[in-house]
Amino acid sequence: MDKYLKVSRLIKRRTVANEACDAGRVLVNDKPAKASVNVKVGDIIEIQFGTSSVRVEVLDVQETVRKDDAKELYRYL
Repeated sequence: MDKYLKVSRLIKRRTVANEACDAGRVLVNDKPAKASVNVKVGDIIEIQFGTSSVRVEVLDVQETVRKDDAKELYRYL
């Protein structure tokens, strides 16, 4: 999970993604997600940033991706 958030650039750094997961601010399919959760195509990820939140659907999972192509890994809901 933490690696997907970093690769997709939803969260810029892996340590920040880890902290968000530990704090319960990341949900996968409406359940709190640990940083070690495996992400698969079709999952709905919700990240809570203070008062706002972001919901995305996973379209692709890759180990590495260029910055310009990162937006193709997910779709905003």
